[in-house]
Amino acid sequence: MLDVSVIRADPAGIRRMIADRNKDPAYLDLFLEADSEWRSLTDRSNRLKKLRNEVSLRISSMPKGPEKDSEITEMRKVSEEIKSIDQRLAELDGTRTECVLNIPNIPHASVPLGKDSGDNVVVYERGEKRKFDFKPKEHFEIAEDLDIIDFERGVKVAGSGFYVLKGDGARLERALVSYFLDVHHDQGYTEVFPPVVVNTAALVGTGQYPNLKDDMYCMERDGLWLNPTAEVPVTNLLQDEILEREQLPILYTAYLPSFRREVGKHADTKGIIRVHEFNKVEMVRFVEPSASYGVLEELRGDAEELIVGLGLPYRVLLLCTGDMSFSCSKCYDLELYAPGKDAWLEASSCSNFTDFQARRARIKYRPEPHLKSEFVHTLNGSGLALPRTMVALLENYQNRDGTVTVPEVIRPYMKGQETIG
Repeated sequence: MLDVSVIRADPAGIRRMIADRNKDPAYLDLFLEADSEWRSLTDRSNRLKKLRNEVSLRISSMPKGPEKDSEITEMRKVSEEIKSIDQRLAELDGTRTECVLNIPNIPHASVPLGKDSGDNVVVYERGEKRKFDFKPKEHFEIAEDLDIIDFERGVKVAGSGFYVLKGDGARLERALVSYFLDVHHDQGYTEVFPPVVVNTAALVGTGQYPNLKDDMYCMERDGLWLNPTAEVPVTNLLQDEILEREQLPILYTAYLPSFRREVGKHADTKGIIRVHEFNKVEMVRFVEPSASYGVLEELRGDAEELIVGLGLPYRVLLLCTGDMSFSCSKCYDLELYAPGKDAWLEASSCSNFTDFQARRARIKYRPEPHLKSEFVHTLNGSGLALPRTMVALLENYQNRDGTVTVPEVIRPYMKGQETIG
């Protein structure tokens, strides 16, 4: 969340930012109203408490009599007013907190202005698109012909938006996860395997709650949620901690299944491009504030290394203000080309959140032993999301005879298997 002092210092600028991000300014208006009353009452409460302390000290040395009784009566009234003000301050503080939790992060100056994905900027495109001597099929046709995905049984078990990988499809997915994690290990990340479920505090910490609460699966009886991305449990591993400068940077990577309701979205795409449950490998970094934008470029490079290793054509997009997620200050999307569908599919988002998440999750570091602690900067990137990587792989590596060539970097994880057929 934003520092309250930043909002107070430039409310007009925050209003413009909210408009640039296609958000409703209602929470800003409510915050400014509540904050104005909060500051006024805080000042009144402080003055009354000072008066009460001074008078109470004087009363203690006064002789018994009408004057002392009058002062005591007056201070009782003051105490009642202080109690009433403090109750109102608690209400206002709750309102202010709710409002700040619903105000998005401030975009970096390099982020292009725009309303939606149509205004994103293509930074570059790399890898050669394959020229086929036959009409390439879409991934679901390939997978069903090879009997490596079962859509009907996925629906039978869990409903629409779920699927079953089987045989070499399951082995290929497992191989991709292992490849991603091994590359990240070599890049310097520490692998963690956190819980799949998270509490509400963790979702607040990374900005999914309350912003995306309707897009997540909630287990109300237990007060827990199925994680929408491994970013949530991994980032919150350091919740409420104060780190020493020597501990930074901290690099974590994790594989987890993730879950999203995707309300009203999954029905428009056939296959596994948009589903409710998907596997993903995540990278999370905790760094000093001065380094975070340079680290974002490194993080993007770590994700790109995976794509280059797989030999897939891809492009990098710099997202505009209107298309970035709520918590981002700057975000790159990495999209893979799928020739069967003739479309670019997002397989990774690499984002810098500055201190937005750290402030919500209370993750700090001490620049020097004698200095006050400060909030770290957090970053995360998908490395990579499996369903769309699988789509691009199947469509790019398909053969005329219906088989699929296994990329060389994946073969060691599939005991040397060269084709799926």
